[in-house]
Amino acid sequence: MLHTPVIKRTLATLPKTYGGRYTVSLIPGDGTGKEITSSVQKIFKSENIPVDFEEVNDLEKAVESVKRNKIGLKGIWETPLTGGSKNIALRKQLDLFAGLSLYKSIPGISVKIPNIDFALIRDNVEGEYSGLEHETVPGVRELLKIVSKSNTERLARFSYDYALKNNRKEVVAIHKANIMKKADGLFKNIIGEIGTKEYPSIVNSAMIVDNASMQAVSKPHQFDIMVATNLYGNILSNIGGALIGSKSLIPGANFGTEYAVFEPGCRHPDVEIAGKNEANPTGLILSSVLMLKHLGLNEYAERINKATYKVISEGKATTKDIGGSATTTQFTEAIIDELKSL
Repeated sequence: MLHTPVIKRTLATLPKTYGGRYTVSLIPGDGTGKEITSSVQKIFKSENIPVDFEEVNDLEKAVESVKRNKIGLKGIWETPLTGGSKNIALRKQLDLFAGLSLYKSIPGISVKIPNIDFALIRDNVEGEYSGLEHETVPGVRELLKIVSKSNTERLARFSYDYALKNNRKEVVAIHKANIMKKADGLFKNIIGEIGTKEYPSIVNSAMIVDNASMQAVSKPHQFDIMVATNLYGNILSNIGGALIGSKSLIPGANFGTEYAVFEPGCRHPDVEIAGKNEANPTGLILSSVLMLKHLGLNEYAERINKATYKVISEGKATTKDIGGSATTTQFTEAIIDELKSL
């Protein structure tokens, strides 16, 4: 069974309760978002969890809602071929600088390499996803990659704090400083320096991103926590999804100093299966478990975590992406039934 990681509350302001209940901004997103958020709502209702969802799906209203509630649970918005990403815009407007995703093998799912267990922390507000693109002259386009000392320092401290709170032993900075000596060199050096000076009990190291990608698919057990800029983290998150059997199994969260938004760790809206009742909601369910831990609702979190893992490991009602034939609804109902027996 997965040991649910502890989320240090000081990473974001803890919301206030009203009448003993929390209000959480619920952002379905696009594609299968409505289906997987509905799954979480049904599970929460079955457990009588003291959480009320405020559903919003417009970007600006979502930002306002999270600012009011301090916390959100989110599906994924589809990024159009033209225009910017609402997912990135939300993280930037809320200054959710750290993106956390967790990769752990689940018994019962066929994979090539068993016993995977590592965390990936990626920068959410800078790097290659700065949004600063322009055409200097016709036929020539430029993309600015931003790496700042201040943002990298807080990302480093987040990573080492997470390691301390979750009994992780090593933080590896993923970089391409051999080529991008100034930008990635700054990122690599700051991660290492803060680790050495402020967190001596945590091993810190660095690895070039192309080697890290190869090592992740050949010897993944060497990794404990990887910390990366946005683009590298995006690539490694998909590799991690393949390692554990499906991108839909990955829980994730985004943290700033004031707000926290929990969403699947591998950020795909799955528009191709939208409305077909085929989506695997596990990633969002486990993200909601992290959210409950963040709120201090530990007993509810452990129950949902245990029930989800048991349904999958026993193959009771698994979805197509992990070798089963169950619908989203059937999978959700199986978890609810399992909760009743705990």
